[in-house]
Amino acid sequence: MEMKVVVIGCTHAGIAAVKQILKYYPEADVTVYERQANISYLSCATYLHIKGTVRALSDAQYQDPQDFIKRGVDLQLNHDVIRIDAHAHTLLVQDLKTKDKTSTTYDKLIMATGSITAIPAIPGVENPKVLLCKTYSQANNICEYSAPNQKVAIIGGGYVGIELAEGYIDSGHEVLLIQQPHDLLDQYVEPVIADKITKVLTDKGVQVLTDTRVTGFKDTDDGKLLLSSEAGDLKVDIAAISAGIIPQTELLQGQVAMTANGAIITDDYMQSSDPDILAAGDSAVSHYNPTKTVTYAPLVSHAIRQGALAGINVFERRLRTIGTQITTGMQMFDYTVACTGLTMSRTRQAQLNATSVTYTAPYRPDFMPNAYPITVVLIYDRNTRKVLGAQLMCEHDVSQAANTVSALMQNGGTIDQLAMLDTLFSPNFNDTFNYLNLAAQKAVEQEHGYLRT
Repeated sequence: MEMKVVVIGCTHAGIAAVKQILKYYPEADVTVYERQANISYLSCATYLHIKGTVRALSDAQYQDPQDFIKRGVDLQLNHDVIRIDAHAHTLLVQDLKTKDKTSTTYDKLIMATGSITAIPAIPGVENPKVLLCKTYSQANNICEYSAPNQKVAIIGGGYVGIELAEGYIDSGHEVLLIQQPHDLLDQYVEPVIADKITKVLTDKGVQVLTDTRVTGFKDTDDGKLLLSSEAGDLKVDIAAISAGIIPQTELLQGQVAMTANGAIITDDYMQSSDPDILAAGDSAVSHYNPTKTVTYAPLVSHAIRQGALAGINVFERRLRTIGTQITTGMQMFDYTVACTGLTMSRTRQAQLNATSVTYTAPYRPDFMPNAYPITVVLIYDRNTRKVLGAQLMCEHDVSQAANTVSALMQNGGTIDQLAMLDTLFSPNFNDTFNYLNLAAQKAVEQEHGYLRT
């Protein structure tokens, strides 16, 4: 008997799921509902388009809908699922163009509904000069609204906020970056690296305000936007909100198990508490290896892996997740910032006996040109000596070093192992001991020597 799979949402997790269903279950009847008019937009392209690196936003759409349609997928764009009855296995769907509503059924359901921007409860936030930047249509709005030489306020100092600041500076705008916590990128890096990020941004002309809460938006008589904050009133042309995101899972509220923020709790096979509903991407939790718990980490890298697992496991429990270290990175002007695992504040929340070392030196021998300094923060458990996290910043591209530490952590690696990890040597790339080796050796010294084996 032909089984019907419905996938709700066709961005990263949904696309990855459909690809695997077509591969492993070619006999399945696959229907996809997507409320947008397009699929597969990589939102990181927004700032790259603003600064001119990416010619058109449409270039960042990596999946042609026709490829799925040709393979028999019933892909319904501009269709919004407005109700799910998990017990009856039914959906109520609205065509957003005609407004017609239809009911349909499913045998298996994959929730890939993603997330929405967490719009802060600030008076005046509905002002049309206050823009969002997550979806393709929002990215179009924010790019079309921007005119040369405007002053732009960016609310939120995470990855998106910092990338937008770079994009606007490179395109000739005046930029104000406002962050409520004390440090930029506070969920990912230690203060020593946050301070370096702030200095780079400031040197490039970004006005950075941390420890600052925005309290209101309103129009001015001369057509500008007045932004009220704890640092005083600031007049800008537009504001962009990048202050976090929340899972879009209200369709299943009360029907499957969720965390407090609404992320769907899944097992190792991406199955929810309902055996016929799987979830992936920003709508679901991630299985976090450093603390052996579930967490919410809405990243493209997670979405495609979880989506693939949901597709592989939709009818048979074939492949378990191996979890995540939450490995992230960005290029900020000429610098690479890359991270994996826990920060020190997160280790305290997890009640781990953790500490850190900070290693700073040229990433390759001094006799080589552009031997840029690298800063490595290495975090580890003092009881087990296991590596719990790492953060790197350098003008050289050191992004793959975060992946190396992630792989080590995936397999329970220790500071002793990282200190002597086999790494290549060439003066073009690093010193005789790699900077990861040297950071770990500093940690070993801090623990009074190697653990005897």
